[in-house]
Amino acid sequence: MDTRTAYREEDLACFKTLHDQKVPNVMRTVGWMLTVAVFAVGAFLFFTPWVQTTSGFGMVTALNPNDRLQEINALVPGRIHEWYVRDGSHVSVGDPIVRIVDIDPQLIQRLEAERGQVVAKLEAAETAQRTAEIDLRRTSGLFDEGLASRREFEQASIRVEELRAQVAEAAAELTRVDVNLSRQSVQIVRAPRDGVILRVNAGDAATFVNAGDVVATFVPDNVERAVELYLDGRDVALVRPDARVRLQFEGWPAVQFSGWPSVAIGTFQGIVTAVDPSAQTNGRFRILVIEDKSAIDPWPDTRFVRFGSTARGWVLLEEVSVGFELWRRLNNFPAELPGFQAASNGTGNAP
Repeated sequence: MDTRTAYREEDLACFKTLHDQKVPNVMRTVGWMLTVAVFAVGAFLFFTPWVQTTSGFGMVTALNPNDRLQEINALVPGRIHEWYVRDGSHVSVGDPIVRIVDIDPQLIQRLEAERGQVVAKLEAAETAQRTAEIDLRRTSGLFDEGLASRREFEQASIRVEELRAQVAEAAAELTRVDVNLSRQSVQIVRAPRDGVILRVNAGDAATFVNAGDVVATFVPDNVERAVELYLDGRDVALVRPDARVRLQFEGWPAVQFSGWPSVAIGTFQGIVTAVDPSAQTNGRFRILVIEDKSAIDPWPDTRFVRFGSTARGWVLLEEVSVGFELWRRLNNFPAELPGFQAASNGTGNAP
């Protein structure tokens, strides 16, 4: 036995209480559990993937501007005579919406009478022109034979040109009358396509409207929906067209795990189709998201997700480890730039 070991045992023999104390089995178990937990957490932080996201709020809209909320305008000035629809009415293309009549109830009849007068004026001018052309040809023949003077020939030519000008003037006047008559005849405003009347600007026989005034608002049917999201300027540079998005619609129950989109419940998949190059007045950038037709779960029906409903979206970015994401958020760093890891390994261009 070593001399130092003998001395140590002799020293411990002097302290019997210390010599009799032993480490409890429970503490050994706890120590092993803590050691395993530390290694497990480290492995989890290092090896578990995490999908970085940038989120924003927005609303449901239509992808095509022609499919969005539209205003139906009065085509002619006048007063409202009769409404054919009310708020919430469904209309088909060509269905009447409102009838507008002129302040003068006899305006159409007067325009038609004026048109008749202009037509008679035009016919008289054309007859006079034909007679003058016959006279011009006769005078031209006499002038060639020396039986008419040059002055008579020139006066006949001038007369023909004057009558041609009168015919052109009468034709232009007839065109103007036809335009006025056509405009005043279109006094029934009709639906441009199938849809729903959202709001009617109420009025009765005492309500006067000018041409171009809004008489109703209209929402078309069977349109392609999209979601416009507004993102922070720090993250918008990371968003590219065709990027995947997870959407949560207003009133639709959902459980969202931003880092693990595969286990999210109640969210729907979309694709970024456009990113605005300039910011809005509030400093945020707008992106348009359309439905991913290849997704297993389609977007909810329009009965549940209507136009104007609010939505929240998470744009899926680069995949990193959980530890890296935790370190990034603690330091308030931006998300990983696309292609940064490839560039650092020499397989891509630096951003």
